[in-house]
Amino acid sequence: MVKVKKSLLLGAIVCLAANSFAQSNFEKLGAQAWMKGDFKTAVVQLEKADSNDPSNINVLKMLGYSYFQCADYENAVGTYTRLVALKTDDYSAYYYRGKAYLNIANASKEDMSQTRDNLYANAIKDFTKAMEINGEEDIQILQNRGIAYKDYGIFKSYKIKKAVDKTNCVALLNKSINDFQKIMTMQPLRKDIVSLIDYVKAQIASLK
Repeated sequence: MVKVKKSLLLGAIVCLAANSFAQSNFEKLGAQAWMKGDFKTAVVQLEKADSNDPSNINVLKMLGYSYFQCADYENAVGTYTRLVALKTDDYSAYYYRGKAYLNIANASKEDMSQTRDNLYANAIKDFTKAMEINGEEDIQILQNRGIAYKDYGIFKSYKIKKAVDKTNCVALLNKSINDFQKIMTMQPLRKDIVSLIDYVKAQIASLK
């Protein structure tokens, strides 16, 4: 009986060791592909690592970014959502989830969709959260939030039916300008930002 128990225990240890090796191997292979910029291969390996250990923060970070780089924005959103549930102060997870939301919204062909409306709102919320964690001086996040406000405002302009709709639309576009102007105070030679400001101002003028 003792020999049977020892045999079962040894079998369990060997099984755990094998699973641990497989997990670390999948993660290692995924990380190697990730570092090389081979994100399709990284996804294949990291999905296996994630399946074995769904709470591995490092795997989730690499997998979310790999999905994003492969333009699989739906899976990127899902992965980053799991990541922020485990690590609420990871600003990059909010940032890339925001970019994924924005890309999904802009790719949508449903111009009047409530889902698309929510995607823009979620993108702005995530960019704002990322800045709360990493600071208001993060130009990359500021620029992406400004673009999200711009795109959301233009989307809203398609649905104007009454004065309050126009007011809300202009408010979004003005928030876009505010973000771009903050960038200009830090990087006054940004011609691309000047062009964006001019474009948004023209959109506002067209609504009057």
